Amino acid sequence: MVVKKKKKTTAKVEAVVLDEEKLHKLIASLSVDGGEDGVRQVAQTLQTCLELSEPVQQIQLVKKAGSQLEALSEEEPDGALLQACLHALSLVYTSLQAKNPLRRAIASALSSAPAWLQEQAVSSLSACLSDCLSDPTSQRCPHIVDTIAACLDGFTLGERCINKLLPEVLQFLHKGLSGYLHQNSGLTGRHIAQAQLMHSCLAAVKASVLVIQRSQGTIGAGLRAEQNRCRLEDTLSSLLGCYTHILTDEEFVQSVQSTAGLAVVLLIRSVMGCGDEVASVVCSLLRSSAPGLDSAPRWLKPRCEGLCASGRPPGVSLYLCHGALAMLSWKGALPGPQWERLLLLVPNTLLDLDVSIKESSTAMVVARVLTLWSSAALDCLQAGGQPCPPRLQQSLSGGSELQRHLLEHIYSHWEHPLDGVRHQTRSLFRNLLLLHQHANPSVSDPAEDPYVAELTRSLLGLEWHMRGKYGSLGCLVELYGAGHLLHIRPELPSCLVGLMGDQTLAPYASDLLERLFVSHKAQLASEAGAADEAATRDWMERWHQTWVTPLLQVLCRARLDQTTYILDYFLPKLLRCSPSSLAHMVQALQATTPPCSQGPSGSRGALGALMTCLRAARAQGVVPSSKEGLWGGLVPLSLLQQALVHKHDQVRMDALGLVCESHRSTEAVTSQEMDLIRHFLPPNLNSQAPGVRQQTVSLLKKLLCRMKDSALLLQKRLIQEREQEQRDGDQHTLHLYKEFLRWLCVRLLEVLLPGSSFSKCLTALHLLCLLGELFTFSTGPDVLALGEAVASAHAQNVLYCVASNFLEVKQLASTLLRQLPPPAVGLQVPERTRRVLQAALDLSTSTKPFDSVTAAHLLHLLLHQPDLGLALLHCAQEQGLEFRPPSLPTQPSDAVVLELNMLAVVQFLLRCLQSEVSRSEASLLQAAASYPLYGRAHCITAVLQHLNTESLSQTEQWRRVVSELVAVCYRMSDVVSPVVQSSSPEGLIPMDTDSETTAGLQRILQEIQPRDTNDFFTSARELDTAHCDHTQTRTTHTPSLNTGGEGYRVTAQMVLVCCWRSMKEVAMLLGQLCQSLPLHTQSGLITEEQVEGVGLYFRQQLLQSRHRGAFELAYVGFVRLTDMLCRSGSPALQQLPARWLSEVLEEVKSSDPSSKLCATRRSAGIPFYIQALLSSEPKSSSCSLLKMTMRELIALAEPSASGTTDSSTVPQVHALNILRALYRDTRLGENVIPFVSDGMQAAVLGFTSPVWAVRNSSTLLFSTLITRIFGVKKGKDEHSKKNRMTGREFFTRFPALYPFLLNQLEEAAATVESVSGQVKLHPSLFLLLLVLSRLYPSPMDGSSSPLGLAPFMPFIIRCGHSAVYRTREMAARALVPFVLVTQVPSTVHSLLQELPAQPGPGIQHNHIHGTLLQVLFLLRSYQTDSHRPLPAGSGITEGLRRRMWLASRHNGCEVTRGAFLDVLVCLCGPKISLLDDSEVGDLRREALSVLMASELVAPDSSSTAPGPGGTQYLLSLARVALSASVEIPELWGGPGPASRLLRCLLQCPQYEVRELALEGVLRRLQEEEEEEEEKKRRPEWLDQTTLSNLTGLALHETHPQCLAKVLTVLRVLSSRGELEWRDGVDVLSQEEALLLLLALAQDSAHRPDATLTLYRLSSVELHCAALTLLSQLVVQLVNSNPQGASAVACLAEWGSLVCSCCGEEQPVEVKLTAAEVLVSCTATVLTSTHLPLGLSTSLSLWRSLFTLLQDEDQDVRDSASDFISNVPAPLLRTDVTGASVCPPVALDSGVGLLCRLFELWGQTPAGVLALTEWLLGDGDAGEEAVADEATGLDEEDFLFEKGDLNLWAEPVQWVKLLHRHVDSLILASKRTRAPGFSGSDQVHRIRTLSTRARTQALGSQRALDSLPALPQFSSTMEHARLLLRHQRATLALDVLERLR
Repeated sequence: MVVKKKKKTTAKVEAVVLDEEKLHKLIASLSVDGGEDGVRQVAQTLQTCLELSEPVQQIQLVKKAGSQLEALSEEEPDGALLQACLHALSLVYTSLQAKNPLRRAIASALSSAPAWLQEQAVSSLSACLSDCLSDPTSQRCPHIVDTIAACLDGFTLGERCINKLLPEVLQFLHKGLSGYLHQNSGLTGRHIAQAQLMHSCLAAVKASVLVIQRSQGTIGAGLRAEQNRCRLEDTLSSLLGCYTHILTDEEFVQSVQSTAGLAVVLLIRSVMGCGDEVASVVCSLLRSSAPGLDSAPRWLKPRCEGLCASGRPPGVSLYLCHGALAMLSWKGALPGPQWERLLLLVPNTLLDLDVSIKESSTAMVVARVLTLWSSAALDCLQAGGQPCPPRLQQSLSGGSELQRHLLEHIYSHWEHPLDGVRHQTRSLFRNLLLLHQHANPSVSDPAEDPYVAELTRSLLGLEWHMRGKYGSLGCLVELYGAGHLLHIRPELPSCLVGLMGDQTLAPYASDLLERLFVSHKAQLASEAGAADEAATRDWMERWHQTWVTPLLQVLCRARLDQTTYILDYFLPKLLRCSPSSLAHMVQALQATTPPCSQGPSGSRGALGALMTCLRAARAQGVVPSSKEGLWGGLVPLSLLQQALVHKHDQVRMDALGLVCESHRSTEAVTSQEMDLIRHFLPPNLNSQAPGVRQQTVSLLKKLLCRMKDSALLLQKRLIQEREQEQRDGDQHTLHLYKEFLRWLCVRLLEVLLPGSSFSKCLTALHLLCLLGELFTFSTGPDVLALGEAVASAHAQNVLYCVASNFLEVKQLASTLLRQLPPPAVGLQVPERTRRVLQAALDLSTSTKPFDSVTAAHLLHLLLHQPDLGLALLHCAQEQGLEFRPPSLPTQPSDAVVLELNMLAVVQFLLRCLQSEVSRSEASLLQAAASYPLYGRAHCITAVLQHLNTESLSQTEQWRRVVSELVAVCYRMSDVVSPVVQSSSPEGLIPMDTDSETTAGLQRILQEIQPRDTNDFFTSARELDTAHCDHTQTRTTHTPSLNTGGEGYRVTAQMVLVCCWRSMKEVAMLLGQLCQSLPLHTQSGLITEEQVEGVGLYFRQQLLQSRHRGAFELAYVGFVRLTDMLCRSGSPALQQLPARWLSEVLEEVKSSDPSSKLCATRRSAGIPFYIQALLSSEPKSSSCSLLKMTMRELIALAEPSASGTTDSSTVPQVHALNILRALYRDTRLGENVIPFVSDGMQAAVLGFTSPVWAVRNSSTLLFSTLITRIFGVKKGKDEHSKKNRMTGREFFTRFPALYPFLLNQLEEAAATVESVSGQVKLHPSLFLLLLVLSRLYPSPMDGSSSPLGLAPFMPFIIRCGHSAVYRTREMAARALVPFVLVTQVPSTVHSLLQELPAQPGPGIQHNHIHGTLLQVLFLLRSYQTDSHRPLPAGSGITEGLRRRMWLASRHNGCEVTRGAFLDVLVCLCGPKISLLDDSEVGDLRREALSVLMASELVAPDSSSTAPGPGGTQYLLSLARVALSASVEIPELWGGPGPASRLLRCLLQCPQYEVRELALEGVLRRLQEEEEEEEEKKRRPEWLDQTTLSNLTGLALHETHPQCLAKVLTVLRVLSSRGELEWRDGVDVLSQEEALLLLLALAQDSAHRPDATLTLYRLSSVELHCAALTLLSQLVVQLVNSNPQGASAVACLAEWGSLVCSCCGEEQPVEVKLTAAEVLVSCTATVLTSTHLPLGLSTSLSLWRSLFTLLQDEDQDVRDSASDFISNVPAPLLRTDVTGASVCPPVALDSGVGLLCRLFELWGQTPAGVLALTEWLLGDGDAGEEAVADEATGLDEEDFLFEKGDLNLWAEPVQWVKLLHRHVDSLILASKRTRAPGFSGSDQVHRIRTLSTRARTQALGSQRALDSLPALPQFSSTMEHARLLLRHQRATLALDVLERLR
């Protein structure tokens, strides 16, 4: 239980509040007649003060009175008046509320009284305080406690008062605390009241601590005095009793208990002084042993004994430890031996608690108190002058037992989930190092200190994914310098920079890096001293080499996603530390390569790295902004322009950041920067990546803010400036700003056309909203107002964006419309209002769910229009509805208009909904098809969300509406609940036995009449509205579109969607009503009965709905309700959650198969219901409901003692399912951690149940707990150490699991051994091994740990003998964590000794296999973890050589042969082996002889298909053979056996072996390709025979995956030089090879109907490999003979094959391959001046390239955009370089390039006509009609069918781009007088195209005219499609007109 600290708020000034009578008395006592003496002046001032009611004036007057008091002299008479003044001040002081500044003013005034008056002031204040104390009503108690605390808060007179009244004050505090303790027991379930009580209690305990602290002398004197001593003793004893009660009662929150712990120790110290006796008593309290309490006073001893009672909660020791450390003084020498004992007892007590506590919040306190202890110990050691006691010094220095235990605590908590615990752990580590330093002052150099050196080495040896080590290493750097770490691990900088790619580690790594490089720089500077410039340069160069060089290498070479965090975390810190390093970076990056060159694929290259460094530097203010060009002329403008349109997102963002970000917010935006934004924006608006969109908007916001701030500054300067030149400059800048903003505004509005992509609309709307916020769209006098830039057409396009299918676009468009000038939007025109309202009302009954959201947004826009009421009335009359809108008063305010409009809209929608519900009660089917109810309900909810309930004028009307809404919601729910509560809502198959549900369902089923065929779910059903006779049989057919409203179609899917969406909207509406409307006490709108009724409704829905959508959304509504219940002021409502919770738990306990609760579907809504009730409990409370629920559920989830029965099974299943939901709920957070151990036990034991349902639920619970304990899986590697934990940390956090897992494992391992070989599988074994394999040993673990992992090892080894293969494998994996790296050699040796040395009878092959797997996994882990060879003489080689028979044919079991060979591969396979050279040489020789005698080289003629494990065995053999023939043949005996082995591998009959061999060959070739110098020559191991084997395999291989691999190998080989294609002895020509590959590629082409995934994957892989190799051969052929290439027949076929691979329907892999092919042939085929493939094929390839550049998949677009870098430089425009550019720029450049190529080829006329055909589009008039037929069905019947939508491509923009380039091509041809368009052929084509374009223009215009009103809302897709067709035709006609 934790109470969070409240945020500090500014204190509220309030006027004095006294009751009338007191106030009049006070004023009367101060009233005086004339006279000017000082006392009278004070009285008059105070009288005026009391008469005022303005608090600030009162404060000023009190201050004035204070200064008047100060000026009084002792001679001035009128003691009574003076007394009255003091009394007035005192009375007001004690009556003010907490933290009122007036109280401080009065304290200050009283304190300023002269010395002779102080005693009187004290008496007066004491009298008032005494009056307060004598009237302790419970309501006033918190106020009085606060007053007491205020008296002690820096107010000396107040402190004197408290000392004077000490017995009374202590007695009052005791009474108050006793009252609170009594009250607490009666508040269970009332969380708000409980929280308030805890707050009051905390204040009282804190006040008592303050009083005792400030009254030490008075208490001491009082206890020594004879009179009144007993009374004081009794009071103190009673207070101690209260503190004891708080400490031992677990209902109290932690902060109260912690403060009580402080109070206990303080009270004991105050009574007993500071001698050795105090320490003795506190020691006894900590140890909970009464014998040491003898030194305590007799009256105190019984209370102390009460605190030592057995069975006290473990937290008591914790809070007492905290008290001892905080309330006893540890500075200076210790008073005696007991203090020393106490100091050493505290950490041991805390460490004992470490294992027993479960709550994370308590772990937090333990960590904090331990850090506090280490600070106290440091204070003792630093005591000046006196030597530290030797025992203490020894205990606190490094290596002592105490330090070892504390380090173990640190290692098990440094990755704790709570930040606070991790932070405290780090502080503790630092303090331990300091303790060690102070305990051993003689050793200063860390290298000479064995403890520090060993600690550093072991920390550096840990794996880097352990986040705790970073903080500890940081402490070492802080105390011993970076040089110490760099000396031990020189490669540390590059290692840490490499870790910056991991998001989880980047903050830690960057923090450590910063400490290191700052410390290193300081060390180098101090070593160099005050050296000359050359020496400084020298050491700076060393520093750059250490820190900057690794950074630049990673920035240039690493993948982009790995470098994001370098920019966020590391680079700014480096530049802050050394600003001068920027010049070094820029120089290094521009020197290494031309900056526009690329790094490896996927990296940012030098240009990207340059942008990153400059951006970080500019944001840090390191880059100067100067007159000589951008940023000090560091970088040329052309480079920046390239970076702004670079292919990689992050490079573009860094370049944009460089332009936009600035250290100074008022720095003027230069014209160059504005030009750069103009260059950046158009190609970057359409970004698919949300992160990039976010960054773009955020960076442009920074620029716009800068523009706004600098514009304000310029405007100010214009007013002040004198010089004309300066004024002109500023005026010019403002003019540039205005021009730029107008350009930006128009540019953004222009892109919001129908057919624009979602991402472009989203970015443009975001930016326009920003413009509206920062500047304004008004047409006013503001210099930067943008109203004139908004045309009416623009505003209409924004309005139509509301119809977008994307919610974010709708929301942004709505926001923007409210900012645009109203005349442009035009909604105030009555006719327009009516049309938009009608569209909204039509959409609210649409069967498309997103239409109702559009309707809600439109209604929200109309709510501000005064004429809305009339428009509604008009609609009501048209529909024949009875409706009267509320009438508007004359000249109403905006708020009134809004409220009345809301009321009118809600009433109108409510009337519609009521009539539709009535009709749906007659026929749900009609409702589903023509007026699904959810749209209306959604609109009502949306309108109510904007209702301001603070100031309603129509309360009565609203109340009526609320009552009607609740009633109609219940009716709606009754209509649809039979479907969502049926046992199978998705398919509507009735299985329910409940009579009520069945009746409702039967009626609906009767209506729908399902058939036995599945056409019911896919075909629509037409119902005739005229005949609603349900018994009549109906035909099932798909009707044509022209039903004209007489019929409608419906499918089961529609019925289900109608039902669950209606349920959703009912839930949301009821939730909204309860959450946002005030309770009906005086002015509220909703009654308590209605709220309770809604709660019961939700209960029924959650407990009985079966449809996931329905109960998940009911849960959302219910959460809103429970939040409201908790916050409501009504005690009855506050107690509802607790009542409902106990009721549902009772229902779960008593449920059986006949219960209404759903036991399938993971208990359906029950977990949601309980989750909602529990998450409403405030986090600051004691979480009693959660604890009670968890205890009950865990008891239910564990197997019952009486065995499994129906009555116990169903509750058990429910309990497991509910627990799963609670462990997953993030809102319950750390509060469920204490129950994880019990949950894990329930899950593991659930596996032993004979009932499937229990086992199934246990599995789900188990997987949830694994995620809860080890975290969400980070990455694809199931066994990655990122999702693991050290054994110590695991068992420290969940100690109860240690004995449980050990016992379970022992029990499971006992069932494994089976001599008969019979399978006995223990149910829980798999789970146990799964948990254990997630643990790993920490090298920091002590050997003496009570929770050590050693006891598990023998059982895991025994599990390896199981007869089940998977169990043996799991056991081997689970064993690895339990063996420390240093123990691996000895463990492996002892395992090998268990293997039989020769074959014989009775050999258990399961045992052998299990042991070999354990050896294999241990060796592999050693290989990755230890980075050093096995120690010499480990006996492993000898052990293996003696058992070599296991790998030979003497061993009949192929599984164990394979496992033995895997062990050999692990040791002999790598180039750098774990064994030394002589040992590994011997082992390789023996392995080779086994290999040569094996089935791979000398196959058995008798054997046919391989037996069980045969394939694995052959694969193991193949791995050995690959190592010997391909990977390292030189270490296995040279090329002789190598080529023979490779031949055997490639000819092996098993395809798995061939595939493995080919993968090995490919891997080796790729490795060699990376080593530059080996690129051109053939490797030795690849002889001519092998080559002919490979080409032969390519022609005859039957297995698709192998064939794909062969072709990939041949492609790599062919890129090194021409291949000779051989088929046995025949040699094939280049053309023959081409034809064969072409046939193969065509046969394997992807067909969209390929359904088998595996077949599809292999065929795609094969197709891609064949196409790539084929294309490579084509390029080689064209290169060798450009003119003669067109003679080769198959090239045109190749061209059409490539084009067919670029279609939208193709798999992404195929499109990526096609993009690579087109990029690779850009230079040779596409841009060749010889036109090798002829014009037609070349054009098809160009068009395919443009298709790929507009593909939806970003990787495909990026890949295709690389063609630019292969275009010969002379062909490129001057503004486009050969660097990689983003796809939009590549598309534009590509079309421009094609136009230039037409001129080069002399084919301008043909080119223009071809581009005009592209412009016109592919479709013709016939296709148009078909499309028209299809649209109706697509959109209505298949609610969720998306089709092949490309959400990125924008045909509108593509058409405009084509038109622009065709225009410029025609102009250019006219300028150069190229041959014209006069040929008869061309004239004919022009005519044909003109006719087609005119037909298309007319047809599309007719279709547009026939659409309904406002088609942008009602038929959005159709309207956009027709508009595009019309635009295509118009632009094509424009081009053709020019050609005539």
